[in-house]
Amino acid sequence: MTNSLAPVEDTAADRVRVRLAVSGMSCAACSSRVERTLNRFDGVTASVNFATGVATVDAPAELDPNLLCEKVTEIGFGATPVQGTTTVLDTGPEDRIAADLFRRLVVALLLFFPLADLSIMFATVPSTRITGWQAILLALALPIVVWSAAPLHRKALAGLRTGATSMETLVSIGITAATVWSVVTLFARPAPAASGHGVWAAILGADSIYLEVAGGVTVFVLAGRYFEAKARRRAGGALRALAALGAKDVTVLTGDGREITVPVEELTEGRRFVVRPGETVATDGLVVEGHSSIDASAMTGESVPVEVGPGMAVTGGTVSLTGRLIVEAGAVGADTRLAAMIRLVEEAQAGKASLQRLADRIAGVFVPVVLGIAAVTFTAWLISGAGLDKAVGAGLAVLVIACPCALGLATPAALMVAAGRGAQLGVFIKGQQALETSRSVDTVVFDKTGTLTEGEMTVVAVHTAAGHSTREIAALAGGLEAASEHAVAAAITAYARREIERSVAARVDGAVSAVETAESGEPGEIGVASSAVARRTEQPTRIEDDADSEVARLPEVSDFQALPGLGARGTVAGRAALIGRAALIEAEGVGVPEELRRALAREQRYGRTAVYFCLDGQAVAVIAVADSVRSSAAAAVARLHRLGLRTLLLTGDNARAAQAIADEVGIDEVIAEVLPEGKVDVVRQLQGQGHRVAMVGDGINDGPALVAADLGLAIGRGTDVAIGAADIILVREDLGAVPDAIELAQATLRTIRGNMVWAFGYNVAAIPVAVAGLLNPLIAGAAMAFSSFFVVWNSLRLREFRR
Repeated sequence: MTNSLAPVEDTAADRVRVRLAVSGMSCAACSSRVERTLNRFDGVTASVNFATGVATVDAPAELDPNLLCEKVTEIGFGATPVQGTTTVLDTGPEDRIAADLFRRLVVALLLFFPLADLSIMFATVPSTRITGWQAILLALALPIVVWSAAPLHRKALAGLRTGATSMETLVSIGITAATVWSVVTLFARPAPAASGHGVWAAILGADSIYLEVAGGVTVFVLAGRYFEAKARRRAGGALRALAALGAKDVTVLTGDGREITVPVEELTEGRRFVVRPGETVATDGLVVEGHSSIDASAMTGESVPVEVGPGMAVTGGTVSLTGRLIVEAGAVGADTRLAAMIRLVEEAQAGKASLQRLADRIAGVFVPVVLGIAAVTFTAWLISGAGLDKAVGAGLAVLVIACPCALGLATPAALMVAAGRGAQLGVFIKGQQALETSRSVDTVVFDKTGTLTEGEMTVVAVHTAAGHSTREIAALAGGLEAASEHAVAAAITAYARREIERSVAARVDGAVSAVETAESGEPGEIGVASSAVARRTEQPTRIEDDADSEVARLPEVSDFQALPGLGARGTVAGRAALIGRAALIEAEGVGVPEELRRALAREQRYGRTAVYFCLDGQAVAVIAVADSVRSSAAAAVARLHRLGLRTLLLTGDNARAAQAIADEVGIDEVIAEVLPEGKVDVVRQLQGQGHRVAMVGDGINDGPALVAADLGLAIGRGTDVAIGAADIILVREDLGAVPDAIELAQATLRTIRGNMVWAFGYNVAAIPVAVAGLLNPLIAGAAMAFSSFFVVWNSLRLREFRR
């Protein structure tokens, strides 16, 4: 017992959210008891997840946290605060429980087989009984029903002391009743009289020795518990793998430039650290020196490495593949993206869908009802004159078959597996409500900028007049725009630098080709070869020098003048340069060739931003700039259409640009020139027409619409705004994550519904069979264990979900 709880997040100024690791729960009835106990405190809202063993509690800040743990302990369970990702990483308790169950199961199995053989033989064929046969049976049975079944008995007794019942109550009473009745039969009842000849007659006339039933039920329950524990551990394997991505140690730079290795917990914000090839990036930060390819597949699901360099952000948990980086820590500890992702998945598992809430309510009253049914069954058979043996057998079968364990596992087991699989795919389902909503979504609304598009302006076309090359125009226009801070200017400057880099690379490749040709020994080229070889040895350095001097290679601009809303002018390479919209060019009286006028009109029809570039009073080029569409957008929209979903583009951009994007990606409906608050109105109008709407946005300016939609999906890097507004977070930059998320949510919901149908159907069908006396108690124990195993197995199939 600790003296304080670990706050996960402030939910309000006077409230705090805490998480408790609850031990000792074995079924839905247990989790319901813990939940009811916690919710009895004034102002407390608690949700207990049976599969993860975690209670998420929203409580007033002034509530003494010790009381929560103490109350849980009083009803027979353990409770300890959860720090960070403890429940994900700490598999020690699970391993110890599984190991203990395994030991008890092995002992029970080794003794059960001879016990079953001898018990049946001695009961049905009295002539085989030898001196001390009762002692032999008891010697085989007692270790099983006492030591192997001890955890079941302890839980049942703990519950009875507080007036509560659970699955263990049913099983423990069944095992105890079978054992006591068998002992009575062994020592207090005479041997049965022969009722005929043959095996069947011997079975019908056998003694009511249920020791094999008591031992068999123990074996089946322990086996079910053991495999359930192993399966639950496997179900959380993907999430644990995600949590294990973080680095354990980090190499930091000291003030004098030395490198020292420290535990990652000692890394502070703003401190610089080194990432060598093959090492894990310790935390989120900004690259200040070096270039490398970063493998982010474990974080985003993207298999293609990302190139990073100075000024670019990197994420903790990713791996540097090729180069050495120096990174300045931007977020540490619980503030990192990896920690936020893990916290998001864990909190998602704390919620309860309506199906699971129904299951919990049923499980809470199920055990007392079953005890009553067993008592009525026993009494009814006894009154009917069937005999005490038959009455005991029917009552035992009811107790054993009615275990509600499968009900408790139906939803959380599926959600746990889905959360882990989603994490691998870069899809984070925040809660059960998202699952339930996904099944009825019929309309998917996309934001444009930053969602369907990259959110960054780039040059998409350059049309030049006769006598001018693209490379020349790029260099001169880039030199002029390098002095401007406008988004269009930045796109043109970046394009110019890429063209220069491409030109440098082409010259180097040409030099290499010349060297290789010369070294082949062509006549008359020996001298050329010698000088070329000499230059070749310097080539790598020259390439690097060229790349590093890109900015300097842009022509210098002088007399620069920005013309707000229109363009810019200046002198570049000794020539008067002007760049801007058509209105500026016309106002300046610049001549424009007809082919450039047609090119400008064509680009504007495509919804792109197009400007003229002029030299010495004459238009020489049209440069078109646009926010490029994500390469994955068209395929993602096509997949949504195949799922039968309607798609719609909702943007604040002009109608022509919006329609061009919609045409390119395959969206048929467009609503343009809408402000952020107007997006909410559009979503509500669609809902008013009877549609269930999913909104896909970048999680920042689309926050209100994400909240208003029935299902919000945030594209981006898991920002606080996105996490707070959306139901599903899409960490991958690939828009294919949208249909992935919807399909995963729907597959998870189908699995949950299948689990619930099985769990409810099993109990509804099995209890009447047991009441009718048609179910042997031993078979009932096996069926009960199989029911839980089936639910877990069915949930584990979600691990095979594919895009």
